[in-house]
Amino acid sequence: MAVAVGQPAPDFNAIDQNGEPVSLSQFKGKKVVLYFYPKDSTPGCTAQACNLRDNHAQLIEAGYVVLGVSTDSPKRHQNFIAKNELPFTLIADEDKQVHELYDTWQLKKFMGREYMGTVRTTFIIDEEGNLAEIISKVKTKEHSAQILGEQ
Repeated sequence: MAVAVGQPAPDFNAIDQNGEPVSLSQFKGKKVVLYFYPKDSTPGCTAQACNLRDNHAQLIEAGYVVLGVSTDSPKRHQNFIAKNELPFTLIADEDKQVHELYDTWQLKKFMGREYMGTVRTTFIIDEEGNLAEIISKVKTKEHSAQILGEQ
């Protein structure tokens, strides 16, 4: 399913790093940064998470809730959060259901090899639950600035 700006953001039911249920609908009335990234503890994903961590106060001040999504397990998420002191929720999408809803699980090519993987994408969801912006060209080290419109 293709998602587009102006449409309602697909709701989901998943689990977070602690195995607790999390759904998009529980954040209705708040702006949500829903960011999809390939893998915990890889250089680009760590840079992106740390940029969001370092600017988390500004994001909160601007009214955002930050949710990261990858196919990693809750345990891997816990380790990633502890190692990098991340102040936001990470969703464990091991069955790729959330990825499928947002069309971020796609065929990728790297060094002549094709494989299925996460396309790094961030969805900005408004207070009414609609897609306000889709950031497909994510700058991992400057991601908060992209979200806050400083780029």
